[in-house]
Amino acid sequence: MPSNSKPSYLNFEIDSYPWKPDIDYRAQPEKYKVGKGEQGVLICEPYKSEIGQFWRFKTPEIATESSKKILEMFYKYIEANDFVGADMARKYLQMGYTRARRYANYKGGKKYDKEHDYKALERGTGSEEKAKSAEIFYKAYKSAEANPIYASMKKDWKKLKG
Repeated sequence: MPSNSKPSYLNFEIDSYPWKPDIDYRAQPEKYKVGKGEQGVLICEPYKSEIGQFWRFKTPEIATESSKKILEMFYKYIEANDFVGADMARKYLQMGYTRARRYANYKGGKKYDKEHDYKALERGTGSEEKAKSAEIFYKAYKSAEANPIYASMKKDWKKLKG
């Protein structure tokens, strides 16, 4: 993103967002869309509550424990043939990587200066500890993403439901 661009979340339109907080995606999985990256991860219940409580990356030790627990949940969702749960667990692993990486790149995890028309802040001011946490989550995320059963489920889901 060019340094003079504003963050995309400033133009966010909740009404056109395909994920809704009032849907139980376990009871109505057909309403779930895969989307790009981490979309829907902080909205889709009951998965948000089930997985989100374990999502932490403050230190490499905490990130290790968190990513292992979420990866374990990912495999349980796969075993239960619950694609939505598996996809949400994969998204939490990806988000562990991207959020820890943001804190590794920017002090306090802030990319933009809200007080100065959302000017991009200086990169390289973050924490080495968060870089290690990001690496831990990245490995777990890539492991989930590469799982052949998950890959097949995702391909089928996108073909049938989007």
